[in-house]
Amino acid sequence: MFESEYDVIVVGAGHAGSEAAAAAANLGSKTLLVTMNLQNIAQMSCNPAMGGIAKGQILREIDALGGYSGLVSDTSAIQFKMLNKSKGPAMWSPRVQSDRMMFAEHWRLRLEQTPNLDFYQEMVAGLIMDGDRITGVKTSLGLEIRAKSVILTNGTFLNGLIHIGDKNFGGGRAGERAATGITKDLVDLGFESGRMKTGTPPRVDGRSLDYSKMTEQPGDEEPSKFSFLDQTQALKKQRSCYMTYTSPVVHEILKDGFERSPMFNGRIKSIGPRYCPSIEDKINRFADKDRHQLFVEPEGWNTVEVYVNGFSTSLPEDIQFKALRSVSGFEGVKFFRPGYAIEYDYFPPTQLKHTLETKLIDNLYFAGQINGTTGYEEAACQGIMAGINAALKVQEKEEFIIKRNEAYIGVLIDDLITKGTEEPYRMFTSRAEYRTLLRQDNADFRLTERSYRIGLAGEDRMQKMSEKKDKSSNFVEYLRNKSVSHKDSNPVLEANNSALMKQSDKIFKIFSRPNISMKDIRKFPGVEEYIQENNLNTEILEQTEIQIKYSGYIEKEKNNADKLNRLEDVKIPKDFDYSRIKSMSFEAREKLNKIQPTSISQASRISGVSPNDISVLLVYMGR
Repeated sequence: MFESEYDVIVVGAGHAGSEAAAAAANLGSKTLLVTMNLQNIAQMSCNPAMGGIAKGQILREIDALGGYSGLVSDTSAIQFKMLNKSKGPAMWSPRVQSDRMMFAEHWRLRLEQTPNLDFYQEMVAGLIMDGDRITGVKTSLGLEIRAKSVILTNGTFLNGLIHIGDKNFGGGRAGERAATGITKDLVDLGFESGRMKTGTPPRVDGRSLDYSKMTEQPGDEEPSKFSFLDQTQALKKQRSCYMTYTSPVVHEILKDGFERSPMFNGRIKSIGPRYCPSIEDKINRFADKDRHQLFVEPEGWNTVEVYVNGFSTSLPEDIQFKALRSVSGFEGVKFFRPGYAIEYDYFPPTQLKHTLETKLIDNLYFAGQINGTTGYEEAACQGIMAGINAALKVQEKEEFIIKRNEAYIGVLIDDLITKGTEEPYRMFTSRAEYRTLLRQDNADFRLTERSYRIGLAGEDRMQKMSEKKDKSSNFVEYLRNKSVSHKDSNPVLEANNSALMKQSDKIFKIFSRPNISMKDIRKFPGVEEYIQENNLNTEILEQTEIQIKYSGYIEKEKNNADKLNRLEDVKIPKDFDYSRIKSMSFEAREKLNKIQPTSISQASRISGVSPNDISVLLVYMGR
């Protein structure tokens, strides 16, 4: 049934598995994607949306590398918003509301059109080993499929257990069975495992809601998109979301169900996501608040199904129903299905290398929720990195690692393998110390050329990025050298309450003022003509404005990043024995021996390793 040996087998076809399979296949590796149900490829298990704060930056990075998530998000979007627009550009985060069914369909069609990629529907129940190297997988039917490398992207399916009130049953997602066998094999091989929890809210019938009692949340007037390529277009029409609130009455009804809640009666023992808590957790932890926001999100262009964002719960279904009926606009609500919590196995990610290959077993990679993360975007970026590195290793090429100052993807992976996580990890802009460098607008500048060099990003991406880079740089130089008289500039400055000029000055200098925008600059003689003659689009104009207004901050962060990278270059020998360094703290020796950092810089980021420990290590290594 199968080829004698695949280069890469990807287990699981969620967001991580789909990106992993696409990346490996597009790099020329013969790839097999094995999943329990081919109808559920890239299923949006929770909210019908992509992007958001920091997550939007990750999606643009995936696109810049040549992944599919940005393209699929654009073609299945029903609404676009650029979040945090009132703040600086380092905080701007694109987000789309998605058509759930269209999203999964477009992903599957893209994968089916990807050369070198085969599919098979069945549960993987075990791993085939040759010493400390993986050589394939075993299915529940007893089939053995051989491969040079394997990527596990099992999501919430590993021994998944679904909770609704005092009921629980095995499952990896509503209506789908759990996956068994893999955890036992990994633990037998010496891996440390744990349990995590996540949850999802009820899905309801939009025809039963009264939107006149809610606040409309429309998309941007001038929507943008995720992909840097011209394959996709910005939305011409959009669907609105809506906002409503819980109330003290709703909270009292929910509290009535606490004694039957698996969160409070001890049935759920694992930790849930801190930044996406269940509604019962919110009213318990934030008892001083008498209301919480609920976002009413349509599931697609044509369906009446609605996602109640902010009402994630594992309370009994009768309590969920009664409480929602007390929410303004939900008085006549009809359920499609109740919310639930799910517990599943994960493997602490300190057991991984920067490539996402496991330290214990050669050619075995983990990506997604198996590493303790939460969120489609976090999973997808791990998937593309695992797919890239699995393919490169099979082809005996150099590994592909992204540093913390190069991408949010680099921050996420470094956080996971260096610090680990005991609760579902979610990306935020605050996790990135160089977020002024890691903006959503310049992900292509940061990553496309690197991806092009390994053969993943195509010629079209490279040309598009180069053209954008050249045009924005040339425009910056034009503004740096072009002068404007005080007679032409003062009316614009006066209109913006900015200090007037007494003589001519360079446009670049005027543009650097905080209250002067591109719209104002275009009023100066010659500027609009330059824009039209050079065919500068919105993306290039935005890039130019950021480069000019934030040049000082950007330069400062680059210098700081360069200092950090010098420590990144100080490599630590493999299997270094820290227990020999008696002048280092016991905690530092213990954690360094466990994590085995590859550089001084990584060692310095490990929790419990002090600057003094690093100084001792540098002396010991003979600096």
